[in-house]
Amino acid sequence: MKNYCAFLRGVNVNGTSMKMADVCEVFSQAGMNNVSSVLASGNILFQSDKNSAELKNILEKAMSQYFNYEAFLFIRTEKEIDVIFKNDPFPVIDNYHNYVFIGSENIEETLLEEFEKSNNAEAEKAKIINNIFYWQVPKGQTLGSAFGKVLGKKSLKDKMTSRNLNTFEKILKKFNN
Repeated sequence: MKNYCAFLRGVNVNGTSMKMADVCEVFSQAGMNNVSSVLASGNILFQSDKNSAELKNILEKAMSQYFNYEAFLFIRTEKEIDVIFKNDPFPVIDNYHNYVFIGSENIEETLLEEFEKSNNAEAEKAKIINNIFYWQVPKGQTLGSAFGKVLGKKSLKDKMTSRNLNTFEKILKKFNN
């Protein structure tokens, strides 16, 4: 059995409201083992013998049926999450957020193009490491940044999700408990 985390997209926004206990129950009913959540933003830890592609299909279908919405989720193994966390190219700085974007294949290239086209806030940075897009932005400017506004585009909705680097750290700690 492998340890996985499913990163749900669009949880508790735009009228889609769900309790993490209910989400965990859906995962359990879909055959996942040792299911738990980290934070209320849609980070579900579980174990399975299946591969990521199979899990994505099974869990998106189960979530869509139970919550009556079009579910989008991205699945990563514990090992992948550890590498993503350790590869963050930006130092942790007070008053800055470090974000990680995960999603469909090549989404990082699209995000970098959008970042380069946008009017970046002062000291705002972006970089791709091993097909993962990392973004550092001053606190308080996440949604006000021109790039931050791009992230809400409908064309990107089902292709990626983001988490603060602190969330990855919490996920890794929970895997190790």
